[in-house]
Amino acid sequence: MSVFAKAFASRSRTRKAGLVGIALVGASALVLSGCAAADEEEPSGDTGTRDLTLKIGTALPQTGNLAFLGPPENAGVAYAASLINAADLGITVDVTQGDSGDTDNKAYETEIPRLLSLDVSAIIGAASSGTSLQFIDQVVGEGVIQFSPANTSDAFTTYDDNGLYFRTAPSDVLQGEVLGNLIADDGHQTLGMLVLNDSYGTGLAKYTQEAFEAAGGEVVAQPTYNTGDTSFDSQISTLLAADPDAIALITFEEVKTILPNLISSFPSENLYFVDGNLAQFGDQLPAGALEGAKGTFPGLSIDDIVEFTGALDEFWQAEGNPALTEFTYGAEAFDAVMLLALASLAANSTEGADIAAKLEEVSGGTGEGEKCSTFEDCANIILEGGVADYDGQSGPITFNEVGDPTEATIGIYQFGPDNRYSAAE
Repeated sequence: MSVFAKAFASRSRTRKAGLVGIALVGASALVLSGCAAADEEEPSGDTGTRDLTLKIGTALPQTGNLAFLGPPENAGVAYAASLINAADLGITVDVTQGDSGDTDNKAYETEIPRLLSLDVSAIIGAASSGTSLQFIDQVVGEGVIQFSPANTSDAFTTYDDNGLYFRTAPSDVLQGEVLGNLIADDGHQTLGMLVLNDSYGTGLAKYTQEAFEAAGGEVVAQPTYNTGDTSFDSQISTLLAADPDAIALITFEEVKTILPNLISSFPSENLYFVDGNLAQFGDQLPAGALEGAKGTFPGLSIDDIVEFTGALDEFWQAEGNPALTEFTYGAEAFDAVMLLALASLAANSTEGADIAAKLEEVSGGTGEGEKCSTFEDCANIILEGGVADYDGQSGPITFNEVGDPTEATIGIYQFGPDNRYSAAE
């Protein structure tokens, strides 16, 4: 069953307003569709050929506590660039890869200056909200777009970013609402949460708690930990002492260290994962260790984009890389590159500010553009003087004026006896 919630938002680039929404949760997914207050724009009429070279840098996690998201995100970027370049429609995308790391190893401290020195128009990343917040001022201060496929912290909605920050992942306001209601709908009355102490973890925990308590539940324990921590015995003891019906793990890859001690003392069917740690654990854990556990992450169900993930994996292996085992945020990274290239075409410019001024338009957020779902179709609309409305592999996207997607899906997944997840029934 799918359930729909509609939110209407009017926000300015001063980023001082929040998201207002109504959420009802079912067994598999929640879709948020929104309408940003905006005047319909006339087509630019700027027809003709282009000759643009769009330089993009990536600050995606090759190391750190989200490194498992690096391969699908980097694959999404590279695959999109290959399709754009093959189309030969007046724009060439030149990608330079970089490592964001995390707030513990701080790889971004050397990588961001390196990427900026190459005169990139945009940097895609980071995956972690907390990591992105470490360098957003540095990037947008240089007039460069920062575009994340995976940042979900609500902090970015009101951030003073000079109009240069965008993301294809929705705010945790939505995921928290879905997760909290899912746990309540599963019949749990008390909840414990183990929470990463950063903008992502505490924000998602806040909205999960609000939704769970609004449904009549009670959060009985919420221990936190910091990036770089390697022992979680005290947090696990705190959770178990509170005797909750369910436990939500709002973590990153540290979950691999947390799980062995937790699952020996707590039933797996009462565990809940989130986008930061939902992974195909397989034989990394004993057979059946996670059977029945559930999790959420933004984006269309992997069952709904199987053609895309198959093509993505085939491309990635053809480039000499190992087969992809995770696909989380691969589609969002792919769409980020597509949108940047289309906005560059629409602006007939590779200047960051010019591209940013067109991103809302090409996502369909400013008016009645013509729907299209491939780079070639969208580019031809633009080159003929029309307005393209790109619907991507991650969904319709549809940016509002603060760079947040107003249409998004939160998938709900469940682990089987092989410790692998699939869409919940």
